[in-house]
Amino acid sequence: MLNFTDEQLMIRDTVREFAKKELEPQAAEIDQTMEFPAAALRQMGELGFLGIPFPSAYGGGDLDTVSFVLMIEELAGACGATTLSVAAHCSLCATPIYLFGSEAQKQKYLPDLLSGRKFGSFCLTEPHSGSDAAALTTTATRQGDHYVLNGSKMYVTNGGYAGTYVVFARTNNEVAKTQGISAFIVEREFPGLLIGKKENKLGLRASDTRQISFDNCRVPAANLLGRENDGFKYAMQILDGGRIGIGAMAVGLAQAALERAAAYSRERKAFGKTISEFQAIRWYLADMATEIHAARLMVQHAAQLRDAGQPFVKEAAMAKLFASEMAMRACTKAIQIFGGYGYLMDYPVERYWRDAKLTEIGEGTSEVQRMIISREVLKEWL
Repeated sequence: MLNFTDEQLMIRDTVREFAKKELEPQAAEIDQTMEFPAAALRQMGELGFLGIPFPSAYGGGDLDTVSFVLMIEELAGACGATTLSVAAHCSLCATPIYLFGSEAQKQKYLPDLLSGRKFGSFCLTEPHSGSDAAALTTTATRQGDHYVLNGSKMYVTNGGYAGTYVVFARTNNEVAKTQGISAFIVEREFPGLLIGKKENKLGLRASDTRQISFDNCRVPAANLLGRENDGFKYAMQILDGGRIGIGAMAVGLAQAALERAAAYSRERKAFGKTISEFQAIRWYLADMATEIHAARLMVQHAAQLRDAGQPFVKEAAMAKLFASEMAMRACTKAIQIFGGYGYLMDYPVERYWRDAKLTEIGEGTSEVQRMIISREVLKEWL
């Protein structure tokens, strides 16, 4: 068993109780209706969940990454869509403001984000720049005491409900493409920020995903996040940390699939006995349990490295890669155990499978993770 503190165990158990009571009963319905779980997110803000890894000076919980991933895993087992919205809000919006923002920016934006009074989004990906994030074409041109943003972003989680957006745009075309990008804090009310239609997705359907466009959107120069032209570096650091949360989400979905499949195997009868008595089913369950345990250890290890201030880039990529691909295997096995019922929306295992697929894509695809891991491994042999 992993060695958690009493406080971390209390957080895990509190979140588990909340998720079972408040999120799980509505998960299937909002998957179909695509209704954004705004009320649940605000409730989590009021309970302090959204502020777990942030300092109390800004309304946070003064806790750590380990506590945060424990929360994410528990939430994912109840509702993957809500979990993705929480992960994006905390890891991709509040975190860059905390890490790179000025004290004035932190005081202005973090209290509303950590309390759930406002939701946050991260605007990096564009229609023609996904894995190649540095190829973005959105521009930010300095005009007096403002920057003027023009361009479009896509796959923006929480995009239609966010009050605060962290946006990446090109500020210098005369340097290497990774060196001419800056980050900005953009408020929903700024003229020229345009919100596109809600995307109809395979999974995580209640998590709001939009295209966000900027048409001569005027952003005060004071909302430049960090230093001009350092934005790409910031984005990569944020994604490194975000991968730990996505790994935890994958573990939570896989664990839910295992629990449902194991319970069903004890109930379903075939050829005069429960299917849990068949070796094929037992081996499925054994493989699922083993890989989930391994993925959980990898995610927690990456979280512990981050909390200790040690390098974690390789470990985060490894955890995210293994956990996401493991989750797809586990959810596939769960559907197989359920047989025909597993293919019906009356049972949750098909939803877990649809939700898990995004964990192989978001915060960098599996292919990108292999690039990162191999790069870090080769560094060790220089």
